Amino acid sequence: MRGHLTLFLTLLAACAPDPSATLSDATLFEGARLILGDGQVIENGALLVADGRIEAVGTVDQVIAPEGSTVVDLSGKTVMPALIDAHAHLGYEGYTGWGAQYYSRANLIDHLERYAYYGFGAVFSAGSDPDDLALELERAQASGEVGGARFVFGAGMAPPGQGPNNAFLEHVRTVTDETGQTVLRGAATPDAGRAAVRDIAAKGIRFVKIWVDDRGGSQEKLQPPVYRAIIDEARQLGLDILVHQQSAEDMPDLLDAGVAGFLHGRIGPSLDQRLAARIREADAFVVPNLGLGELRGERVADDPFLRETTPEGVVARLGAAYDARPRATAPGAAAAARERELREGFMRLVEAGVDVVLGTDAGAVPDHYFGYAGHRELEIFVRLGMTPMQAIEAGTRLPAERLGLTDMGTLTAGKSADFVILGANPLDDIRNTRSIDGVFLRGAAVDRVGLRRSWIDGG
Repeated sequence: MRGHLTLFLTLLAACAPDPSATLSDATLFEGARLILGDGQVIENGALLVADGRIEAVGTVDQVIAPEGSTVVDLSGKTVMPALIDAHAHLGYEGYTGWGAQYYSRANLIDHLERYAYYGFGAVFSAGSDPDDLALELERAQASGEVGGARFVFGAGMAPPGQGPNNAFLEHVRTVTDETGQTVLRGAATPDAGRAAVRDIAAKGIRFVKIWVDDRGGSQEKLQPPVYRAIIDEARQLGLDILVHQQSAEDMPDLLDAGVAGFLHGRIGPSLDQRLAARIREADAFVVPNLGLGELRGERVADDPFLRETTPEGVVARLGAAYDARPRATAPGAAAAARERELREGFMRLVEAGVDVVLGTDAGAVPDHYFGYAGHRELEIFVRLGMTPMQAIEAGTRLPAERLGLTDMGTLTAGKSADFVILGANPLDDIRNTRSIDGVFLRGAAVDRVGLRRSWIDGG
């Protein structure tokens, strides 16, 4: 059955080489387990797709396809909504290297295609893209000129000349100089912050990412009077403020000011039950970004799931870099205590009802790869105490809601046909999100075989 499905998807993708093209006729996908993204499951389900949208969802005896529809038997498979990464930095990762020299429209599109390959329907690029280029890319996707995962971005704001980590900041400055476009906006005073927000809103940018972080004393932290003015102006203009912060101690005042979400959870003892309750009461969300630190301590070069899209030369470099690092001979009591502390802090958020949202910070540092890192993040969520269903919602419905992607995130009639066909059930084991048999975005089959060949042969 898997071979037949793969052949069907390959032929379908070959018939529609434009990745934005939708199915010309209705297609009924029947017999699969449907994980809807909202906590519900339909066994022996049916999904009717036409003109890039989901027409109907239900059991096989509830959904009737129009005469002449293509019928795809997915018996034994699982279908879930496409994933969404709510925190990344596209454009700078070159796989053979990293930095401003790789930033281009073509590289952004490559990253969106990598997300699509790994079953992602959208990604939020957080404050590191040139405004005009990013807006043009959004328009190109909306018109069908560009495919891949949906590109969503926010403007960045910090004290003048600051914000991203010091190494990343230099590359952002270079992209600013080379494009002649605005990437970061500096705000030294409340009035300057308000003016910057008005400029962002006038351009039609929906999100503002602020940095409240002194980078260990190497930068100036955005001060409360300034970020309060920024947040107030944004709320008046209908924009959401997302914040990078390094300390849980900064979170209460940011919540009082009205931030929509935190792009770094900083989960630990200082994020106690009282603070978790405050986050929930303020209806803010948290992106933990746990894999950003954790995966750099693993020999990811050995993972076949990463190797699917990574040239052998890059894999060899990753393996050699890992092997050259000094490592402890055993995890030790300190590592066990840290894991326990992390689990307890993470579950305080979950048990308080806080929206914990999938985000990876992929692209902010070298070798933290798009799409792959998202699946690993979900695995960490489950390891720390989430159920697989909770993790799937954290990667589908919740980021869609928080990013205003009203036509994504669940398998619901009327929404965009963005879904992943899996060979195994992720409710049994969250690692089964890796068992991708096919990806559909906006009703079109992603040509995963062709993309994989282009990356491996091209590298």
